Amino acid sequence: MHSVDVFWSFRSPYSYLAIPDLLALRNDYAVTINLRVVLPIAVRTKGTLFNQSNPKPAMYIVTDAFRRAEMLGRPMHWPSPDPIVQNFETLEVADEQPYIYRISFLGVEAARRGCALELADALSREIWAGEPGWNEEKRLSTAVSRAGQSLSDMERALTAYDPLVVINDNHAALEAAGHWGVPTCVFNNEPFFGQDRIDTLRWRLDQVGVARR
Repeated sequence: MHSVDVFWSFRSPYSYLAIPDLLALRNDYAVTINLRVVLPIAVRTKGTLFNQSNPKPAMYIVTDAFRRAEMLGRPMHWPSPDPIVQNFETLEVADEQPYIYRISFLGVEAARRGCALELADALSREIWAGEPGWNEEKRLSTAVSRAGQSLSDMERALTAYDPLVVINDNHAALEAAGHWGVPTCVFNNEPFFGQDRIDTLRWRLDQVGVARR
């Protein structure tokens, strides 16, 4: 069976918006979707892309993401708390990141269990479309259960290995594929960057003869 690697972040609004199209892609084609969680670029690069000296990229992404959500008819608001701890005036990223590592590690464990898309769907909807306080233990537990998993069981499993090793491997694979942003789908070593490029990926799958389900 063909496979598609999807590099994806819990802090990316575009990653949140991509989930329905990724689920449809898996349902429509004989492909395996490998969701590969990466840390947000603001954490990976420590603000070298988004910083106070050049706030325009961050401002545009926020404006465009909310416009895109409105066009798609998907509920979205800026998460509270933000999945990463960042000063929005200076764009400085804090050293301590209590939220993004926890949920990213859950994504790694979900991939190991074969339910990464389901967990990404459940958690990202809680983060990006739910009420403030998505990080509360009961809310997290309920979201994880919607993916058919137990929060306590997943976090217990994470103590047996270092999920950051997996995430760093994902970072390296994303760079090797020729991109840096999320969501990026990679099929046959060809990257398709952006929530609005999944239709281009579908065209490519048809072009090379990937079977429809």
